[in-house]
Amino acid sequence: MKRSHFAREIIELIAITLLLFVVIRFIIHGYHMQSTSMQPEVGSDAYVMVNRTSYMFTRPQRGDAVVIHYPPDPNTDIMARIIGLPGDDIKANGPHISVNGMVLNETYVQHPFNPESKEWKVPANSYFVLNDNRSMTDDSRRWGSVTNDMIVGKAIVVFWPVNSWHIISSHSTVFNQVKNTP
Repeated sequence: MKRSHFAREIIELIAITLLLFVVIRFIIHGYHMQSTSMQPEVGSDAYVMVNRTSYMFTRPQRGDAVVIHYPPDPNTDIMARIIGLPGDDIKANGPHISVNGMVLNETYVQHPFNPESKEWKVPANSYFVLNDNRSMTDDSRRWGSVTNDMIVGKAIVVFWPVNSWHIISSHSTVFNQVKNTP
């Protein structure tokens, strides 16, 4: 009788361990962000928890902070914020970014910066992403929109260093006024 109890407990322990492994490995994953591209929201050398299944049933939204495969080197992952959805018209003019004619009041950007006035049309199944640290122009302003398959997942929380722990905001109030394209 004691043997069957012990065997059942071992099987339960193995099942729980496998379940935790699957959750940690395939659903939620930690990424080490080494750049300052998302400051002040995410500091340099921070570790970010990313939900890799977040877009299996829903589409990315404006304001989502996402980890993407870096277009010039897809073996490297970077973090950026979705500004434009498929079909959106994006315009950079000095310190301002407009989406579908609406100038964004981006409270999360400390130093607005766009080195040149330019306009983009976001293609189907693509997203226009920008860094929060706008002086770093290595984003869609340089290499264009990113496709669905380049998005790794939605950044949820900064978990390291511990004193920087916080939930990553989508700043939805910034994008509430933007009208979707038909």
